[in-house]
Amino acid sequence: MGQLIVDADVMARARFGTSQLTETLAGLKILLAPRVLPWHRPWRDTHVDALRARLADDPVGAALLRHAFGVTWTADFFTVPPAAPNLGLDEELEYLESLDDPRIRADLEFTSGPLPPELSATGLAAVAAGLLRWTWEQTIRDEWDRRLRVLRADVVSRTARLSTEGWSGALENLAPGVRWLANGRLQANAHPYPPRDVRGSDLMFIAAHTQGSSVSWHLPDRYALVYPVTGALAADPAPLPDALVRLLGANRARILARLGTPRSTSALTAETSLPLGSVGGHLRVLLDAGLLERRRSGREVLYWRSATGEALVEASEAQEPPPA
Repeated sequence: MGQLIVDADVMARARFGTSQLTETLAGLKILLAPRVLPWHRPWRDTHVDALRARLADDPVGAALLRHAFGVTWTADFFTVPPAAPNLGLDEELEYLESLDDPRIRADLEFTSGPLPPELSATGLAAVAAGLLRWTWEQTIRDEWDRRLRVLRADVVSRTARLSTEGWSGALENLAPGVRWLANGRLQANAHPYPPRDVRGSDLMFIAAHTQGSSVSWHLPDRYALVYPVTGALAADPAPLPDALVRLLGANRARILARLGTPRSTSALTAETSLPLGSVGGHLRVLLDAGLLERRRSGREVLYWRSATGEALVEASEAQEPPPA
């Protein structure tokens, strides 16, 4: 759907939140995608071979995934929004696991057309849930705490803007194609689908490490708009070069090391667990030293390493002894 028709009651109840199922599905789609955003690539490269091996031993699961993701549509059984923010994965999977095979096949046919013989098997809901649990356990669970800090920083930032700027401010730069329109309409994406009247329903905005925005629903009265979080996929940071730490101090070195891709102050605060004021102070020092560039994106400012900053990090890394 391209637009959501809302009213004051819907928006008064709407809230920002996180979802383990949404994050897991986004990760699965990144692993299956032929092309991904640059900041998703290292995480994908780490895990994609394991998924391929998993699917090589599961022809039913492989067929299910081939037919679950269309160009602009994902099979509905995969995208049901949570009943509340911040639920555990098992709680969110209860609805999917309750679906029968005809419902799963109907969703797949709607998404991709006629189905292959493999999908005449029984227990398709369990197969789908198993793929999601595997993705969570093998690729996301160990780094969930770090991911959650980034997601919550975005949620806090959006909620703060909502209180001071209203929905037009909170939704600004949420995702390409998303914006607040006049007369009770919310542009959800650029796809030419008919508007959906969601008055009387619940609406949630879910931050996730996803490649773009999407709308999901559980009829008759639960909707969600999933949007890409500001910040790269969480990953274990590489050890900091001793020379860089001696020159800048540990905290400034940590911040400079993370700014190989643009990040906001709130994202850095979440990723480093440093106080917001401390992060801001370190950014000012690094910026004044010529080690960073910055630009405004909506009402946020993004920082990244300048050419001088890149040269400093590379030179520091070159001085490190090779691992034993």
